[in-house]
Amino acid sequence: MDIHRTFGEAVIWENGLTRHEGRVEMTRTALEGFGRQLKKTDEVVIEATGNCMAVSRILSPYVKRVVIANPLQVKAIAHAHVKTDKVDAGTLASLHAAGYLPEIWTPDAATERMRRLVARRYQVVRHRTRIKNEVHAILHAHLIPKCPHADLFNKRGRDWLARQPVPEDERAAIARHIRELDRLGEDLAQLDRGIAQDSLDDKEIQRLLTITGVNLTVAAGLMAAIGSIERFKSPQKLVSYFGLNPRVRQSGLGPAHHGRISKAGRSHARAMLVEAAWAAAKAPGPLRAFFIRIRARRGHQIAAVAVARKLAALCWHMLTKGEDYRWARPSLVAHKRRAMELAAGQPQKKGNRRGASYAYNVKDLRHQEAKIAEQAEKSYEHFVAAWRPHPPKQGGCAAASNRQGLNRLPGDASSRRATLRPEVNRTAEE
Repeated sequence: MDIHRTFGEAVIWENGLTRHEGRVEMTRTALEGFGRQLKKTDEVVIEATGNCMAVSRILSPYVKRVVIANPLQVKAIAHAHVKTDKVDAGTLASLHAAGYLPEIWTPDAATERMRRLVARRYQVVRHRTRIKNEVHAILHAHLIPKCPHADLFNKRGRDWLARQPVPEDERAAIARHIRELDRLGEDLAQLDRGIAQDSLDDKEIQRLLTITGVNLTVAAGLMAAIGSIERFKSPQKLVSYFGLNPRVRQSGLGPAHHGRISKAGRSHARAMLVEAAWAAAKAPGPLRAFFIRIRARRGHQIAAVAVARKLAALCWHMLTKGEDYRWARPSLVAHKRRAMELAAGQPQKKGNRRGASYAYNVKDLRHQEAKIAEQAEKSYEHFVAAWRPHPPKQGGCAAASNRQGLNRLPGDASSRRATLRPEVNRTAEE
């Protein structure tokens, strides 16, 4: 079935032949009537669209299963010059019958709800950022200097903003933007409460909170994107799902060229991993040592993406093995978990009894945990200090080039650069 916003074009494949079934309206009543005409042994194939999950939920009770196909891979496999809804539906049926249909994973109801909450929160945050940029643009247009306070939109920043000499129409626009920010702040608090309430009993989200730089929003967003970690057989699969793997181009006897990251996965989860990488790069620990080492060779932007990739691989190992982060700071983890409970609406605990997050308020205990993390950072630096760049192995494309006499002279500059180039895959720790 090739589905659209208002209708779907249905084609039935049976005994190697396809026949056109007609159009089905995209309403619950019409889909239920279409489902009653099908058999319990039938399989329905649709493409991933905005309403595909609703169609899948309605048709699932009437058929054996509903298969949701990846539209990008289907387009790459079955490219046709004649493209109609009937042809597309027939292509889906034929590919599924032949076993070549690229199927996507269907999340359960809880994961689908978490995905909606995280996506809506992301939209609200982007809207707030856009409004703040408009206020800054107004100040910039009238040569207003930078706000001396840390935040332009807190109480002190707003008092400073109200005293700036701007025209009346601009002042009215700023007031309108401030009101919109307050309204979006209320919506953001409600979304944060819903995410926190769904995360209280989730052990996997609480396990990801032990990673330095990962807060509740990042942990919930990652688990909403991952769903079940069992569907990823290796950390490389999860890295590729987030689009953090590099592009590779290789043809013939030429060497493989590694380019920028593919960005072919879930963009929202990838953005949250990069944000968590920037936070982890500022805290003491092995992740900061890794960031500093990559930054010295490739720059801070590439180093942040490299840390995000390492975080994705780290999440896979933690979720697969059921272990917490080895270099977690207990007081910081307890503070994040308590903040999650308060965001979920749980009452504050008052009295003489100290809670689990009390150690985070003691400066000496925080410094003691930070020193332990700094020792882990130094251990990582000492571990990688013994690494030395090695020349590329003589085999494959290099051996073929030598046989054809295409290798450069020993004194050539490009040859010296190739000798100093480190191997791509050193160890799992790299």
